[in-house]
Order: sequence, then C-alpha cells, then structure tokens
Amino acid sequence: MVDTVASSTSAASAVAAGTSASAGKKTGGRASAAPIGAGVEPTIDVEWLGRYLLGTWAEARLDARRVTARPELQRVEGQSLAEHRQTVFEQLHYLVREGAVNKAFPTRLGGQDDHGGNIAGFEELVTADPSLQIKSGVQWGLFGAAVLHLGTEYHHDTFLPAIMSLEVPGAFAMTETGHGSDVAAIGTTATYDPDAQQFVINTPFRGAWKDYLGNAAVHGTAAVVFAKLITRGVNHGVHAFYVPLRDVDGGFLPGIGGEDDGLKGGLNGIDNGRLHFSDVRVARTNLLNRYGDVSEEGEYSSPIASPGRRFFTMIGTLVQGRVSLDGASTAAAKVALKIALTYATQRRQFTAGSDTNEEVLLDYQKHQSRLIPKLATTYAASFAHEVLLTKFDAVFSGKNDTDLDRQDLETLAAALKPLSTWHALDTLQEAREACGGAGFLAENRFTSLRADLDVYATFEGDNHVLLQLVAKRLLTDYSKKFAKADVGVLARYAVEQAADRTVNGMGLRRIAQTVTDHGSTARSVGQLRSEKVQRALLTDRVETMVAEVATRLRPANKASKKKAADLFNQNQNAMIEAARAHAELLQWEAFTDALAKVEDTGTKTVLTWVRDLFGLGLIEKHAAWYLIHGRLSPKRAQAVSDYIERLTARLRPHVLDLVEAFGYGPEHLRAPIASGAEAERQNEAREYYRELRASGNAPVDEKSMKKK
Repeated sequence: MVDTVASSTSAASAVAAGTSASAGKKTGGRASAAPIGAGVEPTIDVEWLGRYLLGTWAEARLDARRVTARPELQRVEGQSLAEHRQTVFEQLHYLVREGAVNKAFPTRLGGQDDHGGNIAGFEELVTADPSLQIKSGVQWGLFGAAVLHLGTEYHHDTFLPAIMSLEVPGAFAMTETGHGSDVAAIGTTATYDPDAQQFVINTPFRGAWKDYLGNAAVHGTAAVVFAKLITRGVNHGVHAFYVPLRDVDGGFLPGIGGEDDGLKGGLNGIDNGRLHFSDVRVARTNLLNRYGDVSEEGEYSSPIASPGRRFFTMIGTLVQGRVSLDGASTAAAKVALKIALTYATQRRQFTAGSDTNEEVLLDYQKHQSRLIPKLATTYAASFAHEVLLTKFDAVFSGKNDTDLDRQDLETLAAALKPLSTWHALDTLQEAREACGGAGFLAENRFTSLRADLDVYATFEGDNHVLLQLVAKRLLTDYSKKFAKADVGVLARYAVEQAADRTVNGMGLRRIAQTVTDHGSTARSVGQLRSEKVQRALLTDRVETMVAEVATRLRPANKASKKKAADLFNQNQNAMIEAARAHAELLQWEAFTDALAKVEDTGTKTVLTWVRDLFGLGLIEKHAAWYLIHGRLSPKRAQAVSDYIERLTARLRPHVLDLVEAFGYGPEHLRAPIASGAEAERQNEAREYYRELRASGNAPVDEKSMKKK
C-alpha cells in the first residue's frame, strides 16, 4: 500500500496541485521573471516567451491555431480509408471558406502576397491532422504554387482562380516510380507538334509513371506534369505543363490512366495515386513558360542559357515544401513534448524515497535525460526555422531575390529539413515510450502522428540526398575548383560565421586544446559553458570535416568521369556527415542569435541553460570525433557528459513553463493524458490512502511484520 501524495520538497508537488513549480511574479497565470541572486531560482516570463516563439508571423500562426482548434478540422481516429479521404477533402473546402489558403497568391486575384505568413499558417495544420496539412500543401503549395511560380500572367489568370477556390483540385506530377530525388532523369516526355501547336505527353515505360501523387487517385481533375521538353529533336530538359486529368463525371480523359496507391503507413487522408500518359495532347500555352518557352514554329527560348542552371532555378522555386516540412515537424515535436512532459509531471510510479509517496516520473534522472534534451533540440529547431522562414519570405517577396539568395535559401532548407524531420520522429517515439501503455493508445496521438510524419523524412527530398546537396555546396565554398567537377551543378553557399567570432583556423584548435589539456574539471566545464568555446568546437568540426573530404576528393578534378564518380561515392558518408554537422551548427547559431534578443533576466538564464544543453549535447553526441581529432581529452569529454546531467536536472523545474510557451492548448493536444485526468486520479488515490490510514483500518504490510 502506498500514498501518492507528493513530497513537499519535490517541484512536481506544485505541478500536481495545478500551480507553478517556480517562484516569482505571475504573468498570464504562470511564474515570471524575478531578479536573479544567490539562492534565487530564475523564472520564465511565459507570456513573453510564447509570443517570441511565434516569430515574425505571429498573427498568421494564431489565426491558423484558431482554425485548427475547431473539431470539424480535426482528425477522427479509426475512420476507414475512404472516410478519412472524404473528411479531409471536405476540410479543404472549409479552409477555402475561412480564407486560410490564399495568403501566397497575388492580391489582384484575391490573395495577400504574404509568402512567410502563408507558410507559417500552413505549418500549424499539422496539429489538426497531418493529412489535412499535406493535402492542402498538394493543392495550394505544390499544384497552385507551380502555376504561380513557373507560369506567367496568362497562366495565373487562366488557372489560379479555380485552383484557389478548389473548383479544380490538382496533383503535382513530378515524382516517377523509377525516379524520385533525381528529377532531371525522369522519363516522361512532352514533344512539341508544330502543326497542331500542341505538346504530346507520354510515359514511355512503366518506371516513368508518375507516382505517390496526392489528389491523383480520386479527387484531382488536373495536374502540373513535369516532363522533358523536346522540340525540333532537341531535349531541353525538365519543364512543367498544366494537364487536365478527368472529366466532369470523374473519369480519366483519353490517353490518361492511373491507379490508387492504396493504404499507406500514414497520411491516409490523402488519395495518393499513379498516373500515366499515352499521346496526351495539351495546348502549347499550357507550358508553364516563365523559364522556358516554345514558339508556334517550335523554336525554344529561355532567359537562362545554361540548361543546368535553368533546371535548378525551376526546381528552386518549389523550395517552400521543404521549408514548411521543417516548421511542421518542429510543431509536431512541440505537441509531443507538451503531452509527454505534462504526463510525466503527474504520473507517479514506485516509492523510491518514501514508504508512502510515489515518485513523479520526471523526477527520475532517466526520464529527464530522455525528454529534456529533446526539448532543447526542439527550441533550437524552432529558432532555426524562423531564420529559414525569414529567408524564404525575403526571396519570394522580392526583397532579397538574387541568384545567390535563392541558392542560399535552397541550401539552408536542404540543411534544416533533414534535422527537423528526423528529430520529430525521434521525439514522437521517445515521448510514446516515456508514456508507457498510455502512449500507445491512439487517443493520445503519438502513434498516428509518428506514422503520418514518417514520410516527411523522404518526401520533398530524401534527407540523405538533401544533405549531400549541402555537402557539395560546402565543398564548393571550400575550393572553387570543385565547381567544375562532374557531379552536377554546384551552387555557391558560404558558411556564415558570427560577427563576433574571434578565432579561426589553428587558433580555433588552440582554444579546443585549452579545454583539453589545462585546468581542473570544474574549470573546463566553465569553459564549455562559454558561448565562444561552444561555437569554436562546433565550427571546428564542420571546417575540419569539409577540409578532410575536400583533400580526399582533390584527385577527382583530373580523373575520368567514372573514377571521379567512384571517388565521390567512396566519400559520400563523410560528405553527408559534414553536412549534418553544418546543419547542427546552423541550429546552434540560430538559438544563440535568438538568445541575444531576450531581455528578461530569468527567461534569458533558463534559455541559456537550454541552449547549452543543446550545444553540449551535440559535442557529447560526436564525442568520438572530438576524441579522435584531439579536440577533447577523455577526462574533459566525461566532464561534458557530467555537466549535461546537471543541466538536465537544473531545467527540470522549468519544463512546464518551456512547453507552455509553445502555445498549444488542450484543443490542439487532444490527448487525455495531458488533460489533467492523471492528476485527478493521483489526488483521488492520495485521498483514499490518507483516509484509510487515518481510520486506523489500514492493513499491516507483511514486510513490516517480518522486521519485528
């Protein structure tokens, strides 16, 4: 028999009672800042932090959250495949009525020309149902955006109104069964017939069928089809064409066929399917011709002379998919952590330090080490996403829209999307396990969210392929000679360092060696808390890894195409790891830059601990590299791990404030274990055992009798 009453010394006791675990003045019902002095626990201004996390497009996010809070837009667990698809399709119409889908489109057509706000709002749909988010992304973020960004005014006026209103649901027909990430190698062709002034579209073999396309199986009545444009016997590479698919009765038009992809591992509210084309004719004007056009006579022209650069420019206009997945994945991690950490501060198990009081799960060190570092990474991903979204808006609004800006945006998205999508999957799984059997119940969201987000790691660019793109650009920056290597078009991307960086090259290594070889463990921990030392260690790893790969690849410049390709393949793993290190550095830099703008003392103190946990966690994660390369001694590496444990415990009283600042209410979580029900059960049990002891009728424990 146990008593579930909390220990008076446990921070969780206040949580179970529904109050803050931190002392200080109140802001928005939570503990806020107090002057920091000896023995005074810092507190977070939750209201301010919540607003800060909303970022530049705060109102767009809040508007979207108000929409996703409505039950009619939320996922209904247990629906059949057909029911789920129909529900999500009806929800798209609801979004149209709410005016929630037109932010990125031209004002003259009823839009708002607000590209950043559009992505910010779109990302929030993941809390309602990832199927709704992705299906709306197919309609307006891919199908509609392709017409917007690859077409010209004629296409905007002709096709966009019906796309915006959902009168024409559409598919984005790029991926083929035989080619996903390698878009340049797709097999579908569009051959110009000058006599008819039409393009003839064909999928000449089974591997060229368009595959995995949202809206293709049931709802789509048109598609933007990517095909190799051929005119006068010359292949001018991949271009996009607006192609009608179905008649008013829902049947395929002549020459078009398709199949339903059927049940998937997740996102089953989307009707993914396959399409194939046999001598399908579309008007010459259906070529989305912003970057390449064909005259009536069949003469090809383009404002971009280089075929390679033209291709990457066209594909780059569609980068918003990667941007939005980065943000949506981070939002899903936030939801998972708020559910799991709320439950962990209420659920009790085992009488570790008392004969009567069970311990709150989050008071166990292992539980802290499972979830709190994930919380730190989520904050880093959130701040990094704001940097990415700001860059995206600057490019697409025209404020900063040079070739270099677009290349930087594409590489930044390619760097961050892999980290955030993998992190979301890891966080959802860890949160599920941390909640035990309750986490496995569909009602608590973890299992369905993880299933739905699983594909985020491979669509809009397989994560490893994206990191390889980042690596190639890092190599280009390291040595211009690689720009002409036969590995595709390598766009320039510079690794931007902070303005106050005081060390580089060998000086960077000397700082690392100082941490390695001098002073006590306590002193080395003090150095590791230093922003400059963390930056030095993280930056040194990126620069060293890039330099090592570049050195090994140098012979490729004078080798045959086959030998050069073999050499790149032999170093592919190292290239991808260098890119991952670079992306982690970008997240750390974004977090550090965000910290500089925090004025409240308590909030800044706690967020600095969170940043340090993230940064030192990266160093611990890659400890083998730092040890092998002599950047840390074994003793100092152990000091990193020891301090991470201290940081994690130090953050424990602040976790509810940190997840509260995410701004998601019960209507977004929709998880019974985060509703307060567990606290009610614990209070009921506590009262029962208290009354039983007070009555004198409590049975005697057999173990106590044996002690006598």
